Amino acid sequence: MVTVAELVHAQVGDHRTGLMAEGRTWTHDRIARAAAARAALLADRLPAGAAPHVGVLLDNVPEFPMWLEGAALAGATLVGVNSTRRGADLARDITHADCSMLVTERAHRPLLEGLDLGIPAERVLVVDDPAYDETLAPYRDAALPGTGPDPATRLLIVFTSGSTGAPKGVICSQGRLAGAGTALTRQFGFDRDGVHYLCMPMFHGNALMANWAPALRARGAVALRRRFSASGFLDDVRRFGATYFTYVGRAISYILATPERPDDADNPLRDAFGTEAGSVDMRRFEKRFGVKLTEGYGSSEGGMSVNRSPGTPDRAVGPCPDDAALLDPETGEECPRAVFDDAGRLLNGDEAIGELVNFGPSGFEGYWRNADADHVRTRDGRYWTGDWFYRDKAGYLYFAARADDKLRVDSENLSVATIEDILARFAPVETAVVYAVPDPVAGDQVMAALQLRAGAGFAPDAFDAFLAAQDDLGTKMAPRFVRIADRVPVTATNKVDRVGLRREGFRTTGPMWWRPECGAAYREFTAGDRIALLAVYAAHGREGELDV
Repeated sequence: MVTVAELVHAQVGDHRTGLMAEGRTWTHDRIARAAAARAALLADRLPAGAAPHVGVLLDNVPEFPMWLEGAALAGATLVGVNSTRRGADLARDITHADCSMLVTERAHRPLLEGLDLGIPAERVLVVDDPAYDETLAPYRDAALPGTGPDPATRLLIVFTSGSTGAPKGVICSQGRLAGAGTALTRQFGFDRDGVHYLCMPMFHGNALMANWAPALRARGAVALRRRFSASGFLDDVRRFGATYFTYVGRAISYILATPERPDDADNPLRDAFGTEAGSVDMRRFEKRFGVKLTEGYGSSEGGMSVNRSPGTPDRAVGPCPDDAALLDPETGEECPRAVFDDAGRLLNGDEAIGELVNFGPSGFEGYWRNADADHVRTRDGRYWTGDWFYRDKAGYLYFAARADDKLRVDSENLSVATIEDILARFAPVETAVVYAVPDPVAGDQVMAALQLRAGAGFAPDAFDAFLAAQDDLGTKMAPRFVRIADRVPVTATNKVDRVGLRREGFRTTGPMWWRPECGAAYREFTAGDRIALLAVYAAHGREGELDV
């Protein structure tokens, strides 16, 4: 099995363009030698006995892949730090992963102020600070290590949000990351003439495993966008000559929302791969830009994947693999096939929806320092995905929900417990319940039901100001919908009736406020708003998701 370190070595002597970013270019050879310099710095700076874990808190800048390749050469582990995390949550990610060094940039330094990370100042490197060049200078001519790590060597810890509040660090070895690149290279036929456009964040598994890794494997060029921009997407594709890109969540919807131009299809793209675009937007994108999107289901854990195939129904993610099944996690029994009415509504969701389980070989390599989570995933000798689906009579899988009340917003899993704890700080609130409502295009949106204290009222301006003042409120956690309930509904066993809340969603008749757009002020949700929003769901073929 090939390693990432071996793929870095293969770049030496290749003077074709390997990296493009912010008006600059680097050859493959130059990238490999830059990686060698960082590997040498890492070996020199880390004290004996320290975990060789390097936290990287960067946007998509050239230093990110250089440090990734440097970690591969050094046999070290790169920890992708999510820049949307804040305060104690951010500190927890860095310290939980045992980072002995942190690489960041000036734009993110304010996020670290006041945090106790346990990393001395000399091991916090700021890549756009003048002192950084001085730090690297002694290592500029370092040779690539003669011997490399074996395929099982841990290369990545990629955080993915868990359902209980604390994100889990997914372990990815040198062999698994290289293998992901090999598989996609074969699937799409990538070669040295390809240009891989990376606009998704590199701390996320999509960019690393589905884009950067196959580019390294095929020795194509990588074109970096610091942060995703829908308005800059097509201009970037043309400027870089991009032939392939990856996406997650609503990225495709944002691109389609840009003004249409008659020459949109005049671009060099050949392929695109991602998740959660939505069938309507997939067709719109292909018609407008002349590029067919390839969808698949998977995760950073590598436990299993489902790939869309020709003939897959619009709302399905793909055929169920032969070595997988939908199981009732309480009984271990396989769930019956889904039954639909003439309008396509699921009629037997209570029995047809089950957890997707892999009985065959799994690429899952565990979570960092989380044995309990490992057990949940691999109990009974199977890989339990934690995601719920239903399956039609033809064997196609349809996504239903994330287990344990997870929320998935713009391809980020969010914990309802964390958001509930934050909302509970709002003085008028007695009880806060957070749950998912389907997004009109893909994934979820955040909704909250608030039971207020006796005599208290809901002031949207005060709620806006409260949210803005919460340092630990991530950028995607603010509720889009806020329902005011006289009493939060409960089941016969006094548990919150989350299923009922989700099914009512924004179609409740009680008082409710919403943010029509991200960042907008809350305003009352009217009957007219409901009619207009339901039309958006219908336009994307997603109205049936509201009843699941």
